[in-house]
Amino acid sequence: MTVRRFCLLSGCAGLLALTVACSSTPPDTREADAKAVRDRDVAWSNDMASRDIDKIVRYYAPNAALLVPNVPAIVGKDAIRSALKPLVDDPNFSLTFQPTTVEASKGGDFVYTQGTYSQTNTDPKNSKKTVSDKGKYVEVWRKQADGNWLAVEDMINSDLPFTPPVVEKAKPARAKAKARKKGR
Repeated sequence: MTVRRFCLLSGCAGLLALTVACSSTPPDTREADAKAVRDRDVAWSNDMASRDIDKIVRYYAPNAALLVPNVPAIVGKDAIRSALKPLVDDPNFSLTFQPTTVEASKGGDFVYTQGTYSQTNTDPKNSKKTVSDKGKYVEVWRKQADGNWLAVEDMINSDLPFTPPVVEKAKPARAKAKARKKGR
């Protein structure tokens, strides 16, 4: 075998090895990622029973957003802590949730969960009563550099019928003028 032929064969073998190495796909971790997040979601629900605000917010990423009805987005772990603190301090507070769907991205960096929740707390209009809510939720989890999964988006949506706020009807201008005359 000539040197030239040896170099040609060696070069081809080297290119083939490089092609195989570069074209290999990373392992599909979707099943393991989905299980890891499902387990975290269940643990999070269990930690809600402790009503320990630090245990509850540890599942959120530093820049997470909590999206609840009728208020602007609550963004950041500190803002979420402040928003949830009065709720967990309520002696009648309880919240349970369970994922029904868990889907992981093929890239291994995101997982979303969808599930149902049930919540009870003191009625804000009457402190001697409790109110209950049930509904569904969606969470988006991102894998952190250390491999830990944290929620970056958390959104709830009640199944109860929407009750619009009571708006007092404005009195017609004549009725207002008449009322002013009587008051004199």
